[in-house]
Amino acid sequence: MQEVNAQPATEPTPALAPQANQILAEPATVAACTRDYEQAADVRQTLAAQEARQR
Repeated sequence: MQEVNAQPATEPTPALAPQANQILAEPATVAACTRDYEQAADVRQTLAAQEARQR
């Protein structure tokens, strides 16, 4: 009799497989940091709005 909760042994899906660290893949240069800062303007704006509502 097979156990009810038994699951077949499978390989991890690609989404669960270890991935290269994207943060470590690129050196921290002034240009890269400036680009990241500019790209995150909407995130900072959203965070500021959320913090303002909590006060």
